[in-house]
Amino acid sequence: MGHYAKVENGVVVNVIVAEYEYISTLPDADSYVKTSYNTRGGVHYVTDTNTPSEDQTKALRKNFACIGGTYDAGRDAFIPIQDAPSWTLNEDTCLWEAPEAMPDTEGDYDWDEESYQNGTGGWVSAS
Repeated sequence: MGHYAKVENGVVVNVIVAEYEYISTLPDADSYVKTSYNTRGGVHYVTDTNTPSEDQTKALRKNFACIGGTYDAGRDAFIPIQDAPSWTLNEDTCLWEAPEAMPDTEGDYDWDEESYQNGTGGWVSAS
């Protein structure tokens, strides 16, 4: 079994778990692209951990596909939905990055695009 993303016009519209043999029988089989649940930022991780796998040949297409995200055939990479207009794409990981680092102090933070655009900082306390 594997994960496959159905891609229409570069946009991920569905992600399913199936055998390749099943995918290959579908009339639109060429619109399905294999994706790896354990791949983030071009690194393959041990399932349900933040520990990189010993075998990085398992890293597939930069990121796990998400509905609404995109598949860039030129990069052969899945790119998640952009978090905010000010965020930029990291070309190595194909992940979106905020224009300023999240505070490293204790607590949870959310990105506030309006505050960032007003020049008062983008990260705000979530508590």
